[in-house]
Amino acid sequence: MKDASEALPLTPLTYHILLALADHDRHGYSIIKEVELRTGQSMQIETGALYHAIRRMRNEELIEPAPANESESAVNSRRRTYRLTKWGRSVLAAESARLRQLVDIAEAKHVLQARTT
Repeated sequence: MKDASEALPLTPLTYHILLALADHDRHGYSIIKEVELRTGQSMQIETGALYHAIRRMRNEELIEPAPANESESAVNSRRRTYRLTKWGRSVLAAESARLRQLVDIAEAKHVLQARTT
């Protein structure tokens, strides 16, 4: 398997899409709403930008279409649902670790107050 760190750094849009797919398979509108919810509306994704990113991420094998759900109605069957690939999950984990390291450095330099968890 390839080294996930070679795919880094990710763009914020790519990172947010991967995060949105980390716990559920989602269709495009659901990805947009998840990102808006998790960022407190600070990141809003235009539909065209989302589908351009999805196309690129599929080519990079980060995500793939999820199998069709048998319970979907005929109306919803037009919506394509996406999920993370194993590679996509590895890249998401590597980017998350990279970002954590940056935050740790910022805390050590007193740019951010250290977390108390």
